[in-house]
Amino acid sequence: MHVIIAGNNESEGEEAVMKIKEATVNENVEFIHLDLASLRSVRQFVKTFNAKNLQLHVLINNAAVMLVPQRMSEDGYEEHFAVNYLGHFLLTNLLCDTLKQSGRDGCCSRIITLSSDTHFVGELNLNDLQSRLHYSSHGAYAQSKLAVVMFTYQLQQVLRQEGSHVTVNVADPGVVNTDLYRNVYWPMKVFKWMTAWLLFKTPEQGASTSIYAAVSPQMEGIGGCYLYNGQRTKSADVSYDEELQKKLWVQSCKLVGISDTSCS
Repeated sequence: MHVIIAGNNESEGEEAVMKIKEATVNENVEFIHLDLASLRSVRQFVKTFNAKNLQLHVLINNAAVMLVPQRMSEDGYEEHFAVNYLGHFLLTNLLCDTLKQSGRDGCCSRIITLSSDTHFVGELNLNDLQSRLHYSSHGAYAQSKLAVVMFTYQLQQVLRQEGSHVTVNVADPGVVNTDLYRNVYWPMKVFKWMTAWLLFKTPEQGASTSIYAAVSPQMEGIGGCYLYNGQRTKSADVSYDEELQKKLWVQSCKLVGISDTSCS
């Protein structure tokens, strides 16, 4: 098995590579730089990956920022929307052909996108996806996580219609004790420090649903699901709006500069 760790922090990425090699005695583990806040970086990552002529059986779209101050990516997009959603949207579309070629009947390639129960309060504003008219860090984060869910459902619909051996599912890791909370206000930081051992999942526990979606035989050939604690559950009502899904897809394609049929 060849494992690629993608991220924008080389030292942390290389440390992860080392730990995986030690734990699995698998030398086919490597780090490749990928900054999801940069569409240029996403394209460079895909170019580097394609040059290796590897198959791609599992793609886990895991990266996220949360509650950051209002700021824009190098492409001029709101940071939550750029990192949590748009970078993953472009990455997945550019890797779609490889995923299709790697999947086969009885052994589908799998895409897992990570969202959050925060998407339940998210509102998708197609007229202001970059939150320029009114910025709220909570609102921007929730919108990005709702967009991830809707993208997943739309992509699964596209792949199903063409008969591809690729499935796409959403994983909700729950509340996990990670650095994702570094931008919250100090009272929340104190609360987290005092209660994380009781109320928060460990990173290992948080990863369990993504792992289930990636390797469980029970998920073979199953797509378009929202998974929480290893169980299929219902996402926000608005996330099933197929017309809104399609409109988001078309706008997203324009924003990243690809054809709106890229993954079909």
